[in-house]
This record gives sequence, C-alpha cells and structure tokens, in this order.
Amino acid sequence: MDMRQGSINLLMTKKERASYVLQRLDALYPNPPIPLDHTDPYTLLIAVLLSAQCTDVRVNQITPKLFARAGTPEAMVQVSVEEIREIIRPCGLSPMKSKGIAGLSRMLVEDHGGVVPADMAILETFPGVGHKTASVVMSQAFGVPAFPVDTHIHRLAQRWGLTNGKSVVQTERDLKRAFPEKSWNALHLQIIYYGREYCSARGCDGTVCEMCRTLYPKRKRAVKLKKP
Repeated sequence: MDMRQGSINLLMTKKERASYVLQRLDALYPNPPIPLDHTDPYTLLIAVLLSAQCTDVRVNQITPKLFARAGTPEAMVQVSVEEIREIIRPCGLSPMKSKGIAGLSRMLVEDHGGVVPADMAILETFPGVGHKTASVVMSQAFGVPAFPVDTHIHRLAQRWGLTNGKSVVQTERDLKRAFPEKSWNALHLQIIYYGREYCSARGCDGTVCEMCRTLYPKRKRAVKLKKP
C-alpha cells in the first residue's frame, strides 16, 4: 500500500495505521528533544515528578531555582520539606511533590549511594514515582526502551485506533505491541509533540488533524475518549 499522505482510500488495518504513524512522525519530528531541562538522571527524575499536572514550560521555569539550591540528592536532603514546597509551589501539588522529592532523595543517599538506579522496579518504590515517571527516566536518562503513556498519548492512541483506551496500562501494552521496540523512546516523544501541535484535546476530535483524517478518511463523528 502506498503510504503517502492522501493516497489511502481503503480502510487501514491496525498494522498499517501503526506503520503510517511511525513514518509520518519520523518525518515531522526526526530528532525529538527531551522537553524537560535536566543535566543528569537525578535532575530529570525530579523534573518528571514536578511535571505531574503541570506544563513542561512551567517546570523548566522552576527547576533552575530548585537545582541552584540543591542539584544532588546529598544536597537535597539538607533542605527542609517546607523550603522545597515553597520553591516548587508554582508547579502545583506542592505538599505532595515536596515530600516525594525529600523522600526519594533520602532513599537515594541512604540506599543507593546517591545514584539514581537504572532499574524500573526500584524507581517505582520511590515516593512520588509511579510507573509513568519511572518509564520516562528509564527511557530518557538511560536509553532503555520504554513507552511512557501520558494524557496526550492515551488520547491519540484512541483516536488513531491503536488501543481501546480501557486504561493507560492497556494503552501502553497495545502501543508496545504495535511498534518496534527500537522506536519506543523517540516515538513517545513524537506523539506528545504531535498531540500538542496538531491533535490537542480541544483542537481535534478525531476528524480534524491530518493524522486522524488520513487514518480514518470516512470518519464523520467525534471519537469518544476513555480517560486515563
């Protein structure tokens, strides 16, 4: 099948949709940058924790001040939870996030020699660190294939017919099956960038953006999304 834009007239299989998505996103975002500013696995871990229900832009405005105060686990354990909370307040959820930062920093110092472990299971034991945060760190800090699913990815995977969207766990499982492992680390970023630019929650309903129209040219109704 000719996969060029505008040439798809037949109903595509899931495999064909995945192939087109991969090809098109590679063309649009050949080298997707990591959106959160960081200098090492620890600062990335903290930045990802702060990004929960907060924009990357806001996180990147706050982390320079936080890391100037304490940019290592050893330095962070010397800072009170109250001071951390005050610095990160603009990111939202500061009471929970400040306790998470303090707690994981203490665990890193006491149990891991101040080094962020390249181990998904261990990362998920840290306070404030869930599966998605651990997946981001494994992917972006250590280059280990992972497919973190955020709200953008969960939304687009449903619109593009790559998952039933029953849960973020199911979406991650379906996307890992649909795409080659070597593509995961770049692809999850590419989907996020496409979602923000072309297929946002309000800007597209499954019938508006180029990708949705190409994958489902006969779709007339908005896609009803299942929330994560």
